[in-house]
Amino acid sequence: MRSRSVRYIPRRPSRHAVRIPCQVVRPRDFKLIAESTLDLSELGMLAVPNRMVLTGEEVIVSFMAPYSRTWIDAEGVVARVVHARREGDVSRAIGVQFEYLDEVARAVLRQNLMGLPPPIMPRRPTA
Repeated sequence: MRSRSVRYIPRRPSRHAVRIPCQVVRPRDFKLIAESTLDLSELGMLAVPNRMVLTGEEVIVSFMAPYSRTWIDAEGVVARVVHARREGDVSRAIGVQFEYLDEVARAVLRQNLMGLPPPIMPRRPTA
């Protein structure tokens, strides 16, 4: 009997609905651009901006891991800007993709996100 080889496809870390305080700062002028999250994963976050920001801008992110007193610091880039124009958009938001997050911080974040619910996705209208 021939053995089958199974190709391993790594799963993308899941996002979790987490509303926690954070600080998202633009390093070029050190302006605070967001102070709370909507969802969070090991790879990034969705945050509520209080300033205009452009896709591609570099940011520095700092927040406490959920249910912990451990501070997480990361460097990232704004990967998405939600303008809240589409039906179902709750508010304006920015998607930050973490470019640098050290392994210890990533492990703490992974552990503390386990068991938290996924983000609530708006339903698309049915025709």
